[in-house]
Order: sequence, then C-alpha cells, then structure tokens
Amino acid sequence: MEMDGYPGVTDGDSTKHQERHYYLLSELQTLVKDLPSSFQQRLSYSTLGDLALALIDGTVYEIVQGLLDIQHLTEKNLYNQRQKLHCEHQALKQDLVRKHKDAIQSCKSHNLTLLKSNQQAELESLEIRVREEQRMMDRKIVAEMDQKVIDQQNTLEKAGVPGFFITTNPQELTMQMNLLELILKLQQKESQSGLL
Repeated sequence: MEMDGYPGVTDGDSTKHQERHYYLLSELQTLVKDLPSSFQQRLSYSTLGDLALALIDGTVYEIVQGLLDIQHLTEKNLYNQRQKLHCEHQALKQDLVRKHKDAIQSCKSHNLTLLKSNQQAELESLEIRVREEQRMMDRKIVAEMDQKVIDQQNTLEKAGVPGFFITTNPQELTMQMNLLELILKLQQKESQSGLL
C-alpha cells in the first residue's frame, strides 16, 4: 500500500522515507544559513519540513531542471531576436550613410546645403524609428520573461512546492528565487554525492 502523497514509498519504506525526510530537512537547514538573514527569518521550520517532503522523490528536481532549460532557451531566443534587430538597424544606417555620400558626390554645389539638411532629417527619422523598434522589442522581451515567471510559479505551485504561487510582489519573488536556489544547491549536492 502506498503512503498518501508519496509515489513509490510504501508502508514498508516508511523508515527509509523518514530518514530521507530528516536528511533533506537537515541539509536545507544548513543551506539556509548561506542566505540573507531577512530570508532566513521568513523560512519557518515547518516550511523547510514541507519543502523537504516535496523533494523526497526527486520529481521537483526534474521539474526545476525542465523549467530552467525552458528559461535558458527562451532567454537565448530573445537575445538572438534582439541581436538580429540590432544588425538590421546597423545595416539600415550603413545603407543610408552610403546613399548620402553618393548623393553628396553627385550634387551641384548650390544644392548642397538643402541636400545636407534633408539628409540630416532623414537620418534623425531613421534614428527615431530604430529607438522605437528597440523599445518595442525590449517591452516584448520583458513581457515574455514575466510570462515565463508566471508559468514557473504555476508549475511549481501545482507540483506542491511550498512558497510558490503566482505573484508579482518583489518580496515574494525574492523568496521564491531563494527557495529555487536552495532546491538547486541541494540537487547539486545530492548528485555530487551519488544520492540522485
């Protein structure tokens, strides 16, 4: 018979289950000491105990790793989109400068002042367009990263990881980032010692 809430842990495994819970709780208590004291004060023994329970079967480690992989791919994709836009803008500026030089060389001297004035206006117009397109791209990037955070919060909340819920509150976000840091450090320690 499986114990409620712990896949793969049967009544016969309860001692092993309890030992693993105590081990995880002890490790979490040690790792918490490396975090800022303001965060330490917000983490009760009960919350650490709940987090240790959530980590027992290793599923949360896999979920966190999957979320990190998705985040890294998203960041790389967004960075590449921004770089592509930047390169397109550089090419537009270079083309305009080349067009302006050609026009100046073939211009009659009495039209030069007017031509330069028009070219300056054309260059300023391009710079305004470039700035606006960059601003729009940056807004898109921020919106997409905000959505990733919401997706991560939702996934971890559904997985039963304590402290995770959808929020934009900076203190809660910092708390969640610190909880993720604890989970990743514990995962790393367990994989280095061959427990995972």
